[in-house]
Amino acid sequence: MNMLSNSITNHTTNHEVTPMTNLTAPQVSTPSPQVATPSIASSAMLVELSISRWTAMKLDKRASSDVTSQNYAQKGAARVNKSLLGGCAELDAIKKLTGNVRNMHYAMTMPWSDTGLRLLPTTQYFKYHQAMTEMQAEFNRMVTDFLDAYDWEISQAQATLGALFNRDEYPTRDKLISKFGFRLSYIPLPDAGDFRIDVGTEATEKLRLEYDTFYRNQLESALTDVWHRTYEALSRMSERLDWNDGKKIFRDSLVENLTDMVEMLRACNVTGDTQMTAMADQLDTALRGVTPEGLRTNESARIRTKAAVDKAIANLPSLDI
Repeated sequence: MNMLSNSITNHTTNHEVTPMTNLTAPQVSTPSPQVATPSIASSAMLVELSISRWTAMKLDKRASSDVTSQNYAQKGAARVNKSLLGGCAELDAIKKLTGNVRNMHYAMTMPWSDTGLRLLPTTQYFKYHQAMTEMQAEFNRMVTDFLDAYDWEISQAQATLGALFNRDEYPTRDKLISKFGFRLSYIPLPDAGDFRIDVGTEATEKLRLEYDTFYRNQLESALTDVWHRTYEALSRMSERLDWNDGKKIFRDSLVENLTDMVEMLRACNVTGDTQMTAMADQLDTALRGVTPEGLRTNESARIRTKAAVDKAIANLPSLDI
């Protein structure tokens, strides 16, 4: 059913990017200005996710005017936004899935620019692509289910909204299809100084230097993001394993999340940073044989694991947290 803008594409054209605000991490291991900027074009790519859905929300100007008038308020003081399909299970499911897709996208990639581009390590590509393709198929299935139920949902809304119901506010099925989309774009990451434009030697060198600075800043921001995630996962485990004030309940995901973080540290180490490699090795050792149930029932295992986690936190680079 060709109804969604849901293609997964590969682009080879240049993509303009703009600098983003960097996270503060003065001690994170990154190249100094005197050292050549590392090329990560062969170990990472850029990916852009575009996902859209119909919100079924509509500003009711007449109802807004009535509320304002009835309360003797100034014009424009009140806005009545109504849910055209309140309680539609199919639409709610799409909304929830959309949030999950975005969370997965952010979890498996690193920040790169304000335009929505994210850095995807090549070692993470197949896992990422498979996960997102499965999500895309589920998205398409849910949209089809919603469209099949659309006319019925409109009849239900008429009974729910009463005088607020206006049939003209509901798009036709054909127009509705265009409001749902799922698209991934993979873009090669240009090397620092990779300019092929004929603007003269001096201008080209200026652009190269400007991009070199941007490239360094974005790379530092991407790596810092990974360190922040590591700190959050470690801090969460340390807090949950601290039973000095009484036993604390935690889910199995407490261990699973940190195990995933070790994998993330290795996959996202696109510069071959020795500190990041050492941290992954340290956590690998600390988590060996550790299970959620063991932490709940074995006091010595819990104390030993917390000590290892706290030691890992102490070994993190300074993140000004």
